[in-house]
Amino acid sequence: MLDNITFRDAQLSDLQEIVDIYNSTISSRMVTADLEPVTVDNRKPWFEEHSPDLRPLWVFEMKGKICGWLSFQSFYGRPAYNGTAEISIYIHENYRGKKLGQYIVQEAMKACPRLKIKTLLCFIFGHNEPSLRLFNKFGFEEWANLPKVAELDGIERDLIILGKRILHS
Repeated sequence: MLDNITFRDAQLSDLQEIVDIYNSTISSRMVTADLEPVTVDNRKPWFEEHSPDLRPLWVFEMKGKICGWLSFQSFYGRPAYNGTAEISIYIHENYRGKKLGQYIVQEAMKACPRLKIKTLLCFIFGHNEPSLRLFNKFGFEEWANLPKVAELDGIERDLIILGKRILHS
């Protein structure tokens, strides 16, 4: 299956599909702290924060259909942190559990030297075991545990920050 996957920089015309994939994760209360669906209009500023040469937003496709996306976001917004980025991965429900996440993480790590990223961070709910396992598989380690900082449907949830130093050759 992964032989047919390609990825490219997202275009504004992809934003509806990016939003649809994102919104499909909200009801699980495992992936995002958003409690209600977002709109294309309120995601436009976020989309515009991305740039192919510094903080890309990629869409992953199979047979011309977007099956997932990856966002590199600046961490903390201050120049001293330019070598650090947070990554977020969202996969269309029809492609979850099929190793697409592994492929996306590998591609993100391979791009780090070109993007001048030395440290990758992931912010993951403590009860999101599939995502924690995915990143642990690639050597990400728990760098912080923020206990009960989120409340989802009356249940307090931990936020785990995973990190990995990326060695440039």
